Amino acid sequence: MKLHAYTDGAARGNPGESASGYRILDSSRKLLCENAFYNGKCTNNAAEYAGIIAAIKKALQLGCDELVLSSDSRLVINQLAGLYRVKSSNLKCFNREAKALLSKFKKYELLNVPRENKEVTLVDERLNQFLDEKQGI
Repeated sequence: MKLHAYTDGAARGNPGESASGYRILDSSRKLLCENAFYNGKCTNNAAEYAGIIAAIKKALQLGCDELVLSSDSRLVINQLAGLYRVKSSNLKCFNREAKALLSKFKKYELLNVPRENKEVTLVDERLNQFLDEKQGI
């Protein structure tokens, strides 16, 4: 089964209060699930990785064997693709975990999409709403 995952992470401050989330769609683009969660204080890149890892885990739980993973984080996508080195020591564990999870798929594709992508925008809006609620705004 092929699924499409759209992920995002947000931090208010860098590091700052952060949240991550994802939307997973089936091959006909029907929404299967979405989630947003609080990370506490971390960097934006750590929040991006947390969203990706959560989406990958959920896709595996759903029985996915082919995943198209989309994120607006060029850094994280290119690190996962092996095009960029992971210099930050706190991101190395996230990178290793994400790569180990990705290796469980028969096939996967990593896409860096613009922030204006409809699905990424929906995740981003949910994260900001979530952080607003968490901060009592």
